[in-house]
Amino acid sequence: QVQLVESGGGLVHTGESLRLSCEASGFAFNNYAMGWFRRAPGKEREGVACITSHDGTTYYADSVEGRFTISRDNAKNTVYLQMDSLHPEDTGIYYCARDKTYYCRGYPWGVDDFASWGQGTQVTVSS
Repeated sequence: QVQLVESGGGLVHTGESLRLSCEASGFAFNNYAMGWFRRAPGKEREGVACITSHDGTTYYADSVEGRFTISRDNAKNTVYLQMDSLHPEDTGIYYCARDKTYYCRGYPWGVDDFASWGQGTQVTVSS
């Protein structure tokens, strides 16, 4: 009964911001690391960011470091991805994912390291 529901995607112009949310249910949210992946047009799904379950340590792909911020609110069973200074290269479907454990592995994160996935939310950045 694990469920991950993403929201907050949309169409923005280069340099603008979006904040994605992922509401989780059906598991002990505070016991698992959470990640964001994206699938850009013509590319495979890639890890964007990861946050540990308890202390909230964060990790980022080099391509988004300094522009994106992952955070979580364990009281609300929600993980967020704040995306600033968006580029057209950031366009894609963004997925929320539950890690198989409480910590984040080193970048790049493999899809097999995450046990559950949301349906995704579309982010489009126009130039």
